[in-house]
Amino acid sequence: MTQSPSPLRLETFLPYRLSIASNRVSDLVAEAYGRLFALSIPQWRIIAVLGEGVPLTQLAIVSQTVMDKMTVSRAVRSLVDRGVIDRAPHADDKRSQLLALSEPGRRLYESVAPAALAIEASLLEGFSHAEIATLEASLAKLEAASLRLSRKPT
Repeated sequence: MTQSPSPLRLETFLPYRLSIASNRVSDLVAEAYGRLFALSIPQWRIIAVLGEGVPLTQLAIVSQTVMDKMTVSRAVRSLVDRGVIDRAPHADDKRSQLLALSEPGRRLYESVAPAALAIEASLLEGFSHAEIATLEASLAKLEAASLRLSRKPT
């Protein structure tokens, strides 16, 4: 006799639970960044990546943030228009440009980064150091597994 598989229950289905948790955290962050700095989540992610100090192409930002090209393109355009990001010619690739924070962008980053860290600290307030380490290790394993599973055989 063949045992039938367990029914799918969303409240225990890991991808669903991760999505719900991610959406709730993103909504919290979006509200704070929007209210305090007039930034969307994609805009903040781009500022955060560029805040590390290395000029990047849009394609590199897409890769690092795991956002789609159109989302990055729109966010970059709005940040350039706002004077937060500067564009410069790419010496090795004439088809692309290097993006970096402008001086106002750097000041914005220096204001937003502490707020981001404060939100993270509030989210993790009820966690022990060991639980945070376990969460970080678990997320790294999930990311690695999803990358491994998404690769198409060649």
